[in-house]
Amino acid sequence: MAHNPADHPGRAKNSATSHSHNRGRRPLPGPVAYALAAYLVGLGLFGSVAPSPLYETYMELWSFSTLTLTLIYATYSFGVLATLLLAGSVSDDLGRRPVLLAAVGTLMVSTLLFIIASSAAWLFVARGLQGVATGAAVGTASAALLDFAGTRGPAKVSLTNAVATTAGTGLGILTTAVLVQAAWAPLVVPYLVFLGLLAVAFAGSYAMSEPVESTRRFRPRLERPHVPAGVRGPFILASLAVLSSWSAGGLFFSLGPSLGAVLFESTNTVVSVLGIVVLLGTAAVAQLAFGYTAPWLGATLGSIALAAGILAIAVATHLGSGATYVVGCSVAGFGFGMAFLGGLRNLLAAIPPRHRASVMSAFYVVAYASLSIPAVIAGLVVKDLGLQRTFQIFGAAVAVIALAAAVMALASRGASARVSRLRPGGGS
Repeated sequence: MAHNPADHPGRAKNSATSHSHNRGRRPLPGPVAYALAAYLVGLGLFGSVAPSPLYETYMELWSFSTLTLTLIYATYSFGVLATLLLAGSVSDDLGRRPVLLAAVGTLMVSTLLFIIASSAAWLFVARGLQGVATGAAVGTASAALLDFAGTRGPAKVSLTNAVATTAGTGLGILTTAVLVQAAWAPLVVPYLVFLGLLAVAFAGSYAMSEPVESTRRFRPRLERPHVPAGVRGPFILASLAVLSSWSAGGLFFSLGPSLGAVLFESTNTVVSVLGIVVLLGTAAVAQLAFGYTAPWLGATLGSIALAAGILAIAVATHLGSGATYVVGCSVAGFGFGMAFLGGLRNLLAAIPPRHRASVMSAFYVVAYASLSIPAVIAGLVVKDLGLQRTFQIFGAAVAVIALAAAVMALASRGASARVSRLRPGGGS
């Protein structure tokens, strides 16, 4: 693909302006900066789910209720949403580097708060601070992926973003579960590991060149849910795809460990999160294996598979079958990965360069609302409805949304092809 700096103002940084940002240090090469941006996206999701396997331990240790746990979960989610709504385009104004440094530094502070926590009140503060920082880090890193894409087309950037998201989330759950099961200090060691990963991210962000050429003073403002006219169709499809896939993910993060413990009749932390790991692991493999499928086809087939997998999981809860549960998680994981990637590819190919951070922030508003709101509601009603009934009801709702996404993706076939022809690399 021919590279035209005029088409990508965030990347044309070999001028005197670039030197003023990077004076006194040698910035990272473009491919390394691109890999760093992907690492930051994955790390944000890694940290977001890392405390999940520890919640049962916290509840037993400090004797708080399921309602309190649900509110702690909500504190994180609303912290992310607040950042995206109030400061979604801040890196377009101030530049990527200062926002990433501030976000990663804040994540390090929140991680230290988890380590020294001595009551549920500490969890509220740590989780809220983590949410605010994650919103800034993930939104900015996603924009930086486009800035440092070089000759990579939108399809490759979309694939990188999607795999980083799913792999980061799955590794966050699995790593914490393994450390909880094996470590001598389960409430400390997982956070020390995350702190080390954050230190690498902070050093990399400092060494990264600033891709935003023209910065200005940031003025806090509420980000209205406005998407440029030419992006609205792809944005709606991407929103439906992320609504169905991330709602399923939120349901798993909220109820999955408890459901796994029941279906597998095990108290082992790793076994209890097996369904989540299978779901996200299959999603990442599907994205790598079929990442260049036409976006409309990937979103269509993925949404159908997601609906089928979620319904199979609902059947597993009714039968009490661990084997059916794993099969359902595998099918749903394939659908999760393909639906999310297909919608995201369409969206990234259509975003004008000057709207990168704001549109991606709007996308993550939908994503995190999908991840948080159903999980919070499920946590509130599970006591009255029971674990299996709650999973069945919410699973049916996710399946309906996924089928709606499949219909829209199929209808978008012509538009998707036009976008691919207009944007170099978009159709690969």
